[in-house]
Amino acid sequence: MHSQHNGLKTAALLGLLTSLILAVGYWLGGGTGLVLAVVVSLVTNAVSYFFSDRIALRSMGAQPVSEAEFPELYAMVRELSRDAGQPMPRLYVSPSMQPNAFATGRDPEHAAVAVTVGITRVLSLRELRGVIGHELSHVYNRDILISSVAAGLAGIVTMLAQLAIFLPFGSADDEDGPNPASLLLMMILGPLAATIIQFAISRNREFQADASGATLTRDPLALASALEKIHLGTQRAPLPADGTLTSSAHLMIANPFRGGGMASLFATHPPMQERIRRLHEQAALTGSRR
Repeated sequence: MHSQHNGLKTAALLGLLTSLILAVGYWLGGGTGLVLAVVVSLVTNAVSYFFSDRIALRSMGAQPVSEAEFPELYAMVRELSRDAGQPMPRLYVSPSMQPNAFATGRDPEHAAVAVTVGITRVLSLRELRGVIGHELSHVYNRDILISSVAAGLAGIVTMLAQLAIFLPFGSADDEDGPNPASLLLMMILGPLAATIIQFAISRNREFQADASGATLTRDPLALASALEKIHLGTQRAPLPADGTLTSSAHLMIANPFRGGGMASLFATHPPMQERIRRLHEQAALTGSRR
C-alpha cells in the first residue's frame, strides 16, 4: 500500500522544508532569526502532526455522526476497514451540498473520513463505497500526513517572508520603509511555498489512491462512475476559495473550487477524465464488469 515509500517521502519533505525555514530565519535575522525559525519550525511540525485532522474537519464544518444516523455509511466503512486489516476510522458528515469527500489523520489509528451531505444524495451506495475505498487508501498510504505537514511548513515559509516586511531584518540603510530585499523575498517565497505544496501533494497520489481503493473494493467501475457524478457536481456548485478551506482542498477527492485558467497550473488533482480512464483500464485488466 506504499506506506513505507510515503513514509520516506514524508521524512525527506520535513527535512527539506525545515532546512528552508532555518535558512530563511538565519538570513533574515542572524542568530536571533535562526532561534526564532527553530521554535516556529518545531511548533508547526507538532501542530501539523497532531491537529491536522481537526483543522481539515473544521474547515468543512464536518460533525461526527452515529451509526443510527448513517447505518449504510458505517456498514461499508466497517467492511472495508476489516478487509484491509485496519482500525475503523471516525466518521463525519459535512453539511455542504457539494458532492465531495476527504480523509484526514496522521495514521490509521487516528484517521477520520468525512463525506458531504451532497455526496450521499448524488451517489448510489455502490458508488459511495468506491469513494470510501479511495479515501481509506489515502490513509493507509500515509498520504494525509505528508499533505498536512507540507501545507503547514510551506505556510510558515510564507509567514516568515511576510514578517520580513515589518521586522528590522537584513539591511538597516532604509529606516523609513521596508527593506527592498525583504519585499523581494516575500514575492519569491509566496509562490515557492505554493509550488512546494504542489510538488509534495503530487497528482500521482490521487491516481495511486484511485487504484488502491479500486483494489480494496474490487470494483473500479463504481469509483469511475462516482467520479463522473462528483466532477459534474463540483463544477455546478464550486465552493468559495477562501479561509482555511483553501489549505484543506487538496485532501478532497475532487477539487472543490472552479478550475480552469491559471488555476490549473497549481492544481493538486489530476484531470478527472484521466482518472476515470485509468479506472476503466483497471477494470478491464482485473475482469471487473459490474
